[in-house]
Amino acid sequence: MVATRVAIRVKPGSSRTRVGGTYGDAIIVAVPAKAVGGKATEAALVALAKALELSRRDVRLISGATSRSKVVEVTGSDEVLGRIADLRSGAAR
Repeated sequence: MVATRVAIRVKPGSSRTRVGGTYGDAIIVAVPAKAVGGKATEAALVALAKALELSRRDVRLISGATSRSKVVEVTGSDEVLGRIADLRSGAAR
C-alpha cells in the first residue's frame, strides 16, 4: 500500500460530478453539492475515491476544509498513482 498526497480544486454547484483536468497542480473535482456545511467537500472526496476506484475511507482530507483548494491523502496500491496521473492529464471520470 502506498499513501500519497494530492492537491484538488473543488468546483461546487456544477451540473454534474466530474473528476479530471488540472487547475495549476491540482486535480479538478466538480460536484453538484453546494459549498455549505462541508457538503461539497464530502461530495468531492467521494467523487475522487470513485474515480480512483477506491473506497471513501482511502481518501482523507489533510487541509483546506473551508477552501476550494484542498490537499488529500490517498491510500491504495501502486495502480492508484497511474490513475492519479490519468486524471491530471484530463481523462475525466
